[in-house]
Amino acid sequence: MTDVLRRGRASLAFGFFAQGAAFALLVTRIPAIQDRYGVSDALLPAFLAAVPVLAGAGSVMTERLVRRVRPSRVLRWSQPMVLLALLGVGAGERMAGLAVALAVFGLAVGALDASMNMLGVSLQRAYGRSIMLGFHATYSLGGILGASLAWAGAHWELALWVSYLPVVAVLVPAALVGSRWYVDGRSGGGGQGDGAGGGVGFGVLLPLCLVMTFAYIGDSTVSNWSAKYLQDVLGSSEQLATVPYNVYMVTTLVGRAVGDFGVRRLGAVAVVRGGALLAAAGFAVVAGAPGAWAGMAGFTLLGLGLCVLVPQTFAAAGRLFPGNSDAAVARLNVFNYVGFLVGSPLVGALGDAWSYRGAMLVPMVLVLVTVVYARSFGGGGADRYGGGHERARAADVGRSGHEV
Repeated sequence: MTDVLRRGRASLAFGFFAQGAAFALLVTRIPAIQDRYGVSDALLPAFLAAVPVLAGAGSVMTERLVRRVRPSRVLRWSQPMVLLALLGVGAGERMAGLAVALAVFGLAVGALDASMNMLGVSLQRAYGRSIMLGFHATYSLGGILGASLAWAGAHWELALWVSYLPVVAVLVPAALVGSRWYVDGRSGGGGQGDGAGGGVGFGVLLPLCLVMTFAYIGDSTVSNWSAKYLQDVLGSSEQLATVPYNVYMVTTLVGRAVGDFGVRRLGAVAVVRGGALLAAAGFAVVAGAPGAWAGMAGFTLLGLGLCVLVPQTFAAAGRLFPGNSDAAVARLNVFNYVGFLVGSPLVGALGDAWSYRGAMLVPMVLVLVTVVYARSFGGGGADRYGGGHERARAADVGRSGHEV
């Protein structure tokens, strides 16, 4: 049973890695996509907003789908769809083709994110200790690789399909092979346990939904505004302005890589409170920074603080609804996209109407609200998962993916 869990953990970690790479390859090449298809500046926001909206729809559909099939099967087929849709974005020629490729990407990524985190929650429960942050660390690692490959493609002026094809050609077969070892919890889909064991009360889930939204408002603020903020507000060079997001991604990776040890030692409530306070301090430093280097120090704190919130929010949903965690994760995942949709326009509008320094205080306040909701991440001691010993729990472990 231990070997089954270990193989399931490794294969799922690779799934997170592949998703991080695919998403980074899309979002970091938006200017090139716009140029290839001749998308106007006025029309571009509609294309960009369509992806998270459709991803939210994909997450909702996944909640219904896993009542009949296991999450591992949803993940097995949604991941190749995401990668092939990415290739479609790079290889198309007409705007209609771009619209179709982005629609498929959005729906598939919603199903992928939901099913991936469903498996992560059930696998963590089977392990009996915190491992969720480690999965999201591999996502960050994939994002760094994807962004680096995107930079190389832009630097060498490669066509989009030339940049995307080798990545897709490697990741699609690797993901399909790895999917043979996915592990579903017995409380997973297919009418077993999670799909049938009690309802998901929105009142109980609401604090986690708000935390998820606030975390992604903070994340989208960094990804969309850090370069502009450093260059236009703090007076950095164009080259230096590209550094904060890379620093943010690296510190996110580091924070998630060690975060599970913090949860095992201190508990999820303490880690979430500490992360929220650190992120708020990061926004405060950014807002008051006298120069570019101080601003980068603030973005470094942001990465270390924000990185723990999303994985622990999914884990908390699994603990709050142990008999229906798949539905809880799918519903919670929708607020990932709500935060992504709200964050960037909110900061942009406040920056234009007021000031960008002042705009940075808004996500700071929202992140601080997470401190109030941190108690929702507790589980009567279960948030530490038994102090760190790895133990397969037969009651929580179902069949591996290749047996489906």
